[in-house]
Amino acid sequence: MWVTSSPTTVLTPTAVALGNFDGIHQGHQQVIQPVLLFSEAVQRSDRIHATVVTFHPHPQEFFTGQPRLLLTPLIEKAAQLNVLGVKQLVLLPFNESLANLSPEEFVEKILVRQLKAIKVSIGADFCFGRQRSGNAEVLQAIAAKHGIAVSIAPLKNVDHDRISSSAIRQALQQGDIKHANQLLGRPYQLIGKVVQGQQLGRTIGFPTANLQLPPDKFLPCSGSYAVRVHRCDRGSEVDLSAVPALQGVMNLGYRPTVDGTMQTIEVHLFDWSDDLYDQTLVVSLVAFLRSEQKFPSLDALKAQIQADCDAARQLL
Repeated sequence: MWVTSSPTTVLTPTAVALGNFDGIHQGHQQVIQPVLLFSEAVQRSDRIHATVVTFHPHPQEFFTGQPRLLLTPLIEKAAQLNVLGVKQLVLLPFNESLANLSPEEFVEKILVRQLKAIKVSIGADFCFGRQRSGNAEVLQAIAAKHGIAVSIAPLKNVDHDRISSSAIRQALQQGDIKHANQLLGRPYQLIGKVVQGQQLGRTIGFPTANLQLPPDKFLPCSGSYAVRVHRCDRGSEVDLSAVPALQGVMNLGYRPTVDGTMQTIEVHLFDWSDDLYDQTLVVSLVAFLRSEQKFPSLDALKAQIQADCDAARQLL
């Protein structure tokens, strides 16, 4: 997949899925699908590049000046789009100039001149232009003047529930992994490199791999989780359906029993004893087991970890 943030290197003409796409959840996939189908349908006579256009940084980060934690940081987002079959990812630099474009100027400058768009797909809640003055219907009307067809996706699942990144974040914060995964259409993943830890786990019989994640990765609530884990050579390799998964438990938190002060992500793999340092792990969350708590002793902690492992083995 071609990735660019420069209008001079965009592959044109394009069929464009337009939005923020944090999470690449089922709603986002509804927006992207028409672009893929359109591109495939006209491929015999004309080469139309199936393109996702998103904003970087996230508009909310630009307006608030505060870093925004993401369900899918850029590398992970690109990998998920690549798996779906998207051929190009265009990162529009979200700055004051872009933020001040009127809806008409956005269509003419970005969609017509830079992207040479023939087809555009958006979600029903899409807003654009200065002070979010344009919505899906406005885009449809302006684009029609330039001969650009616009599809509007409903962003709802089969149960007619609205799918949104906010709903996924809320579910993850509440430990409702099942609901978060349903909205995503896949397990929520933490992708990181194994780094040196305090090696406390091996002293109580549960060696763990300490994960270092991208600093802008959104984390679920603290506690223990049943997980499936893949080892991979590249952090961007997220389509792992053909690779056998390892099973285990993950603890996310501050380790209050041993007076921890830094948040850690530790993964204990069942029936595994080899070295994992410097390897990249893709950790897929399957179920939330329990909240983080402080135990009166290491023996009590060890007993609870064993109980977590037993529960996770049953679930997995």
